[in-house]
Amino acid sequence: MSMRTVAALREDYVSSKQALRAAHSPAQAAELLQALTALTDRILGELWQRHEFSDDVLLVAVGGYGRGELFPHSDIDLLILLPEQPAPGLLEKLEVLVGELWDTGLEVGHSVRTMADCLTEAEKDITVQTALLESRLLCGDAARFVAFRDTVHRHIDAKEFFDAKLLEQQARYGKFQNATYKLEPNIKEAPGGLRDLHLVGWIAAALGLGRDWHALACLGLLTTEENQKLQRAEHVLRSYRIALHWQARRREDRILFDYQHLLASQFGFADTVTHGKITLRASEALMADYYLAARVVSQLTPLLLHALRSRIFSQIGQAPVCLNERFQLRGNTLEITAPDVFQRQPSAILELFLLYEREREVADIAPETLRALWHARLSIDDAFRADAVNRQLFIDIFREPRGLTRVLRRMNQYGVLGRYIPEFGHIVGRMQHDLFHVYTVDEHTLMVLRNLRRFAVPAFTHEYPLCSRLLEECEHPEVLYLAALFHDIGKGRGGDHSQLGRDIAARWVADQPLRDADRELIVWLVEHHLTMSSVAQKQDVYDPETIQEFAALVQTPRRLNALYLLTVADIRGTSPKVWNAWKAKLLEDLYKATQKLLASRNITAHSWVEERQDEALRLLQLYGLRRDAHEAFWKELDTVYFLRHDAREIAWHTRQLFGRVNAPEPVVRARLSESGEGLQVLVYTPDQVDLFARICSFFEKAGYSIFDAHIHTTRNDHALDSFYVFIPDSRNTNYRDLINYVEFELAASLARAAPLPTPQKTRVSRQQKHFPVQPHVLIRPDERGKYHVLAVTAGDRTGLLSTIARILANYRIDIQSAKIMTLGERAEDNFLISGKALGDERTVQQLETELLQALQPQ
Repeated sequence: MSMRTVAALREDYVSSKQALRAAHSPAQAAELLQALTALTDRILGELWQRHEFSDDVLLVAVGGYGRGELFPHSDIDLLILLPEQPAPGLLEKLEVLVGELWDTGLEVGHSVRTMADCLTEAEKDITVQTALLESRLLCGDAARFVAFRDTVHRHIDAKEFFDAKLLEQQARYGKFQNATYKLEPNIKEAPGGLRDLHLVGWIAAALGLGRDWHALACLGLLTTEENQKLQRAEHVLRSYRIALHWQARRREDRILFDYQHLLASQFGFADTVTHGKITLRASEALMADYYLAARVVSQLTPLLLHALRSRIFSQIGQAPVCLNERFQLRGNTLEITAPDVFQRQPSAILELFLLYEREREVADIAPETLRALWHARLSIDDAFRADAVNRQLFIDIFREPRGLTRVLRRMNQYGVLGRYIPEFGHIVGRMQHDLFHVYTVDEHTLMVLRNLRRFAVPAFTHEYPLCSRLLEECEHPEVLYLAALFHDIGKGRGGDHSQLGRDIAARWVADQPLRDADRELIVWLVEHHLTMSSVAQKQDVYDPETIQEFAALVQTPRRLNALYLLTVADIRGTSPKVWNAWKAKLLEDLYKATQKLLASRNITAHSWVEERQDEALRLLQLYGLRRDAHEAFWKELDTVYFLRHDAREIAWHTRQLFGRVNAPEPVVRARLSESGEGLQVLVYTPDQVDLFARICSFFEKAGYSIFDAHIHTTRNDHALDSFYVFIPDSRNTNYRDLINYVEFELAASLARAAPLPTPQKTRVSRQQKHFPVQPHVLIRPDERGKYHVLAVTAGDRTGLLSTIARILANYRIDIQSAKIMTLGERAEDNFLISGKALGDERTVQQLETELLQALQPQ
């Protein structure tokens, strides 16, 4: 038989792979993986034969390829096992072979070792040890391979291997914030992914128990139902990973937004339409199927790992300690006293979690107890929910001082939380296409609860001292935790989720063993959980009227404290990108101003101004300025200025503009923001129509993001503008250099007064491409009738602010203030504006239309 050329082998490999893709749907996961493995075996075998290696040189498949699970674009992991004394010229022949492997189109990862090398490397690196566990002979002497495999097994210490793989899993989970339900999950590495299934297989193989689910079921480690559910979950995960590789044409294990719609169509999911409106997208149905599979993996693999652990680690000497007739403690593990405890007394389901919190010795729940819990979850029905004992147990879980976060995660993981509160079950695995949440609704809810509990941990008081103090002073913190549990429960039902959630919470708390005041607070917090964030980020928190309106809504210090804590925890629980020091400062300033007003309701705008002026003068004296240093500058300011700026900012402006009140050239000053993140920039210059647009263009060109802007015109027709800007990637940058750059370059740019640059065109982000934000523009008079409010919602992009400012300048409209709120990829900006054009209704409609056209997704 004549040997084919490498080019012919490559053509055969590529065409055969394409034929396999055409012949197998992604749903035929196991068959396709086996077929790809067999194709690769055949091509490798022919390449190996070309070089006529002796039988004592082995070609061995390891890793995923070794276990016969080769995905379309996964690496082909190979071990070339050499004899202890390689023949002369062997290594040179192997170099030629490796080159041919790549020329054939095989994505190969290879190592060349003797048996001694393998054992040495395996002892140093657990990943090498794991790969060798899955070795499979491709070419060479079978007897030598058997001896090699047996030697590897003998050198594996099951206890050390188990502990090392568990530590590896913990580190892997940490990379994904221990979250199973992310919106773009990694199907291989994330909690509940394929890697968790591999982990069970590796440990079972290390124990010599076989690595397929049927073998584990035969050993009694899995029930028939669990075996079926795990096999289906594995099938789903494999199918989606195969489809991802085909779609991406490379190894891609993340179910990115880019692929979700395509995969949904490929697997037969369609939009659900009710009364002409899409109520469930096809991509959401696809992801719900993924989350269900990942959830099964998260539920059952810990049971298997516990069962395998019991075979490795001796239980001798751990006599159970009785806690009550239903539960006992074996070592530091909580377990039921009999297999039918949950059937005999269903309330023990909730008692289990209460003991998990309450007993300080408990580190975990026994696998057989978790298994019994999982099978008993369906007994949670209307009668269970109506039982007064169960209602008290559930509330008591929220009253325990420790362990609430881990308990709620376990309750959600094993379906208890969604069964006990069916409305919560409705949000499990529900996606959020708002471009700033990175978790499903239930995962986000648990992250918010985690954040609240973190405020109560003394070790973290340095992170948010005010939040930690307020939570410590909170008389009934369980009220806050229950409000967090319900705050987003109305999502996915159509309509305002805050109002829908309020109604759900009101119905639920009515039957719970809570005080009337606590019931009222939970419902109020659910209804208003977005209010404080909206006020802080869309209104002027230094304006007394804003504070008075917010205080009128809040009414009591208890409501204010609870809403502040919930708001901070909620924003921090959306995405690492959404929370920043500037938002923290706005919320804290709003909280403190409202707290002050609630404590002393006789504060007026006049007293507010006097207090700020007195404080500003006190700060000025600290810098050694003479007592009348402020007079020339303050003479040009009106009451509105003092209402919109706090004392520290007034003092800073006064210092910087001392002696420059009538300066004809631009004055630009910058300093590190008091929030500790970004810069505060002062611009003082003779007023001009397009000034705001020019400043925005400068910051955009420099790559800075504007958080907030206060625009003021003095009596001597100078613009006095304050900007808060964020500089990305500035952690290792010298802020003094940034300040010097801004002060010099921005002043020079304004002095040149060159024509406005064309707004930069930028690529639409990946998220916006698949979930575009439809722009919304609304202009309405403010409640005082002096100004108008321009509210803009659009997909965030470079040049957005300068585009808006340019259009406003064309209409001769002045911007009094700008509140810039960026939520991930979504911009929600509010401007206080004035100008003659706003008095004409037709002109306002024309302006809105022009803004909408300019803000359409590019």
